[in-house]
Amino acid sequence: MSIDIARTGAELELAARVLELVRAAAGPAAEAEVMVQHDAEALTRFANSAIHQNVAEATTSVRLRLHLNGRTAGASTTLTTPDGLTTLVDRTIRAVQVSPADATWPGLTPPTPLHHSAGYHGSGERSGLDFGFDEATARADPAERAARVRDFVRAAGGLETAGFCRTVYCSAAFANSAGQSVEGRTAEAAMDGIARLNGSDGVARLAAGRLADLDGSVLGARAAAKARAGERPVELPPGRYEVVLEPEAVADILANFSYFGFNGKTFAQQQSFAELGAEQFDPSVTIVDDPLGSRGEPAPGLPFDVEGTPRESLVLVRDGVTKAVAHDRRSAAEVGTESTGHGSGASRTWGPMPTHLRLEAAPAATEPVLSADPGGPTAETARPLVARMERGLLITDFWYTRVLDQKSLVITGLTRNGVWLVEDGEVTAAVSNMRFTQSYPQALGIGAVRGIGSETVLLPDSYSGVRFAAPALHLASWNLTGNASG
Repeated sequence: MSIDIARTGAELELAARVLELVRAAAGPAAEAEVMVQHDAEALTRFANSAIHQNVAEATTSVRLRLHLNGRTAGASTTLTTPDGLTTLVDRTIRAVQVSPADATWPGLTPPTPLHHSAGYHGSGERSGLDFGFDEATARADPAERAARVRDFVRAAGGLETAGFCRTVYCSAAFANSAGQSVEGRTAEAAMDGIARLNGSDGVARLAAGRLADLDGSVLGARAAAKARAGERPVELPPGRYEVVLEPEAVADILANFSYFGFNGKTFAQQQSFAELGAEQFDPSVTIVDDPLGSRGEPAPGLPFDVEGTPRESLVLVRDGVTKAVAHDRRSAAEVGTESTGHGSGASRTWGPMPTHLRLEAAPAATEPVLSADPGGPTAETARPLVARMERGLLITDFWYTRVLDQKSLVITGLTRNGVWLVEDGEVTAAVSNMRFTQSYPQALGIGAVRGIGSETVLLPDSYSGVRFAAPALHLASWNLTGNASG
């Protein structure tokens, strides 16, 4: 089972065909937009240190949104035959006729060229097909993923292991009746695995635009070192602790910032903490959405959204000052601004969200030079920050995080995959997992950030096409509200 690669230009041809059908059936007054997307994902999963599943799926979907006589309706299909496309157009027209009036319709995206980063090689004004795309990753077969699983398991040195290695390919095109026409494609690889020893878990995960950049041996050794270092944990009382969060835990902060904070719909409804122009974070904090990739990393996302709006790098926080939130055309119109290219099939319901957040790392020159400690629990990304801590906790990961108060973004959740007590810059004991209740923006507020790591790690989300770039983070205070015994 290998990932299916669509023929270049095939999606754009389908989109143009649907627009022709709409014009013939609904007349020239109809405003229509069509997104055709071919998604192919392959997943190799392992448990009990053995591969137990390899699955692959490839689907081409066609999404039509139609605005006619002041009303809006949308529909989609995976049937791309002539009959399937005709049926899609007919039922969308029927749906729009019985839909309520849409007074907030923001109109169609006008003809707009795509934005390209410095790494763009060029393949026509409307196409991002050559930018940051790794053909080998898109065509990866089960044996290539299995080889990385094998390396992970061997590097764990006999510990029980579980996890996955996945490769994803996406090719898409957009066209609307206003003349906008764009296309692009991306590829992604990710690996996520744990090693377990006597109830102690260690994790290692990584995302990349190239499967070749994933080294199962490195990840397996890292997970095993953490599992071994986490044996015989002590229990600490609840309270506020100074913490160093490793990139995996920082990724959870970025994810919740994305879903609830930098979301244009929650911002328009005044349910977001974001205040444009306000100093809401420590001056060391800069957060950017990077859908087109950066620093030589292949593009993680398509160069346009489902409304055909070109995407580009969006600075959300610069030196502690909140600068922007993500918008689709509807949320942008509501607050009197322009779309930032974050429309999605779910953005009208859940709001437009940035899905490629990067917390900018600190310059390497600001960190002390330390000797390597590959057998210990501290990842290289966090070790210099740990060395500065008098007494606090090193936390690997968060999980089962849930929002208690959306406006202030108070989150409750659990630590996972390794917690350690740090005293005078040295790890002195493993600690049992703890529950926390913490406002994420407050934790990164003015004066609350004591250090940011100099290395950014790309981390996959549970959903393909979403990833976060996170360094380690040294914070003055984190509110731990419970321990393993309740």
